[in-house]
Amino acid sequence: MIEKESAMKQDLSKFLRFDLKKNSTDSLESDSDGSHKYLIDKAKFPARYFVTFMLFMGMANAYVMRTNMSVAIVAMTNQTYVKQGHEDIFDDECPNTNYTDLPKEADGEFKWTSSQQGYVLSSFFYGYVITQIPFGILAKKYGAMKFLGWGMLLNSVFAFLVPLGAREGGIIGLSVIRFIQGLGEGPIVPCTHAMLAKWIPPNERSRMGAAVYAGAQFGTIVSMPLSGLLAEYGFDGGWPSIFYVFGIIGTVWSIAFLIFCYEDPNSHPTIDEKERKYINHSLWGTSDIKIPPVPWKSIMKSLPFYAILLAHMGHNYGYETLMTELPTYMNQVLRFSLKANGILSALPYLAMWLFSMFISFIADWMISSSRFTHTTTRKIINSIGQYGPGIALIAASYTGCDRVLTLAILTIGVGLNGGIYSGFKINHLDITPRFAGILMAITNCSANLAGLLAPIAAGNIIEGKPTIAQWQIVFFIAAFIYIGCGTFYNIFASGERQPWDNPENDDIVQSPSANGHQNSVPITNIVTESRH
Repeated sequence: MIEKESAMKQDLSKFLRFDLKKNSTDSLESDSDGSHKYLIDKAKFPARYFVTFMLFMGMANAYVMRTNMSVAIVAMTNQTYVKQGHEDIFDDECPNTNYTDLPKEADGEFKWTSSQQGYVLSSFFYGYVITQIPFGILAKKYGAMKFLGWGMLLNSVFAFLVPLGAREGGIIGLSVIRFIQGLGEGPIVPCTHAMLAKWIPPNERSRMGAAVYAGAQFGTIVSMPLSGLLAEYGFDGGWPSIFYVFGIIGTVWSIAFLIFCYEDPNSHPTIDEKERKYINHSLWGTSDIKIPPVPWKSIMKSLPFYAILLAHMGHNYGYETLMTELPTYMNQVLRFSLKANGILSALPYLAMWLFSMFISFIADWMISSSRFTHTTTRKIINSIGQYGPGIALIAASYTGCDRVLTLAILTIGVGLNGGIYSGFKINHLDITPRFAGILMAITNCSANLAGLLAPIAAGNIIEGKPTIAQWQIVFFIAAFIYIGCGTFYNIFASGERQPWDNPENDDIVQSPSANGHQNSVPITNIVTESRH
């Protein structure tokens, strides 16, 4: 028993990378197994944590801009017009439902059908997807930080034009504005991944990566209830205030990010030198290499790459179905008020945010304890993240008019979806640290092409007849895509660094560039920790 307790303490110490005997100063030490510990000076906040926090806030802002339209469009649309000529739209399917809390402001100023609303909701993603791969390539060549900051600034500034576009240009005008916002948000994921690859050591990857991408849920948690409140009590007719308020917040973050964040530890002017050495040694070792051209042919033949791609596409279709259509479902079927709609629609994403943080520590412990390989860890955690919401969607489609049970099942299912951030979402960094940004650009582009089909498909399925039976079809499609893509990932995924990203095959470069920075990066020894 004592031996078991001692072993657990050693695992915990190794997991936290913290020397319990010497914690007053920074130092870099070698363990008996050759690994390294970084002893954090409590008096100084590590630069990589600040970068992680800013990337988290950037991801939150990105998802605020993406999701606020889902709530706003309920307030913008004349619901009487939507159901005109379709008396069965709110029939006696749910006789025990209390309909008395429906707000009078449900009749908005725009007469748009369900399918037209679907096209408005998807217009953002058309702009978003076409910039993914270009920005992934540009970020590799010129750096990711400025593309990310300026892109989000464009996104935030155009938020101020949404009310004008809708009122003066109708469906087309609004769709154009949302398309441009999508263009600005395009760099967020590939550039974030590229910065994580430069800033975060391997033993912190699951929890730091999950912390950053959990900003998506945090943004949704903030966006949905606050959008509901602004739609009901805000200025300029309610719903326009949603875009004014979040436009200001996004603009402030973008300017702060461009001023205070840096591309990598080597370009940061005030980072502690010991932290810089720790990050560089953890990621790249001590030798210098060229970053070679992207091995496109090898990537296109890689089954682990396709495993990530399919998992990403399946997740986005299911996630976008819920994110863009859940407020509409709660309004048309469960008949929640606009204010309650925004608050309750955010509950599943609160669960996802909390679970993603919890499961990320479990994932890092599984790897650090050497009890599980990278491959096994990613597959186990990702299974929770994709099978969970798939099963929940199937179950929710049979709950009928039971508000509490439906919301509870969807909250649990979407909460379990948080496992994907320590599953396929961070898997790019395992199989190819040097090309992770580009791979993320490819998979995220493809995934969002799948995701933009979700609101269009749902809008056409429920067109004129948003009954429980029609919504069941919407949920079933998303569920089977979740489960099918998750299964493909479990068969073909890998947590090992791929042969086509082997730094040992690169030429050594000694000469610095004219601007004082090296044209090469130190050779990565991250491969050693993925061989456990």
